[in-house]
Amino acid sequence: MVDTGSTAWLLVSAALVMLMTPGLALFYGGMVRARSVLNVMAMAFVCLATVGLVWVAYGYSLAFGPDWFGGLLGTLRLAGLHGLAEQTIGLAGTQVPLFAFVAFQMMFAVITVALLAGAIAERARFWTWTVFSVVWVTVVYLPVAHWVFAPDGWIAAKLHVLDFAGGTVVEVNSGAAALALAIVLGRRHGWPKQAVRPHNLPFVMFGAGLLWFGWFGFNAGSALAAKNLAATSFLNTTVAGAAAVLGWLLVEQFRDGKPTTLGAASGAVAGLVGITPGCAYVEPVGAIAIGVAAGVVCSFAVGLKYRFGFDDSLDVVAVHGLGGFVGTLLIGLFATVSVAPQGANGLFYGGGFDQLWRQTVGTLAVLGYSLAMTFLIGWVMHKFMGFRIDREAEIDGVDEAEHAEGAYELAVQSGRRGSAPAGVLGSHRPAREENR
Repeated sequence: MVDTGSTAWLLVSAALVMLMTPGLALFYGGMVRARSVLNVMAMAFVCLATVGLVWVAYGYSLAFGPDWFGGLLGTLRLAGLHGLAEQTIGLAGTQVPLFAFVAFQMMFAVITVALLAGAIAERARFWTWTVFSVVWVTVVYLPVAHWVFAPDGWIAAKLHVLDFAGGTVVEVNSGAAALALAIVLGRRHGWPKQAVRPHNLPFVMFGAGLLWFGWFGFNAGSALAAKNLAATSFLNTTVAGAAAVLGWLLVEQFRDGKPTTLGAASGAVAGLVGITPGCAYVEPVGAIAIGVAAGVVCSFAVGLKYRFGFDDSLDVVAVHGLGGFVGTLLIGLFATVSVAPQGANGLFYGGGFDQLWRQTVGTLAVLGYSLAMTFLIGWVMHKFMGFRIDREAEIDGVDEAEHAEGAYELAVQSGRRGSAPAGVLGSHRPAREENR
């Protein structure tokens, strides 16, 4: 019999996770320059279209269908979802409609692909990106989702890695892929000598708020039922985000002399990323510790791109890649069966190093696969389709070059369609790039 309460919670959670994609578009849109805002928002938004259709056509089947080869990939038996409208699925001790679970997992795939747009913001061709989103979700996301989320996936069933809501599948995966894309497309013109300011910090703050709101569906919804684990995940998500905000801001205060709104927004996202894999496996105190660690580590990690010379435009590698890596590993320290009997005890709860090495191996496997395959896909598409806009279009503005429109049409009197209104660029404190 269908559990109506859990079904309602799963559908609401799917809607919350869907909201994260336009929230991400706002978050990214505010961090780029005014002449690039529409392009990066469009790159995030189009993932709802491309990935959503792929998910129904064959994505769900490859990720969650019957295992095909030793926990590496599902079969195409469920492709098209034909004849499954009345099917139910047993999740967390309850029965819910299969399509509710399909829709929920679809939104995870969408947001994961959209995250990659931040690494190549201000210099990518829209249609090449659109094709890339289809290829990447097929070749990279679907196998990794099967490894970790499917009951018979090799990372879940054989390695016994704990990842409740996607620390590896979404965060480490997107961070590794972002690094590969940043290397393939190369640096923006003038970076890092030319400082890049976020053109609209209110966009960034509002986008971060929508992401935090949607993250409750992301993490607590992964309980797949309206039960204790959902409540635990909800609370842990809240306190980890809160702790990370303070951690990031304190680093800024001691390092740069001032706390910034950009830092507060970035810290919140870092904490939410960090708690994602372990939100149902740790106590609230453990969640706070993970949040602080994620906020502090990620705030320092944004400087790595300057040291190593890769232009990750919006710090996807630092916040999502390293934040997810830290959060997944710390499960090996803070996990406790008193919270989730189906989990494990970490080092601090008498479990020794057993879970820690499992978390490490699983995380490195996802990182390595995503980095290598994304580099290959990106390189091939860059060579044969042209992934990067030309230099003149980049300088003039990718919005005009790729979409023939501008975000701020009131500025036509300044001589360039789509230019920022007076004061938009000059009214904000310098971005991270100027605080190194």
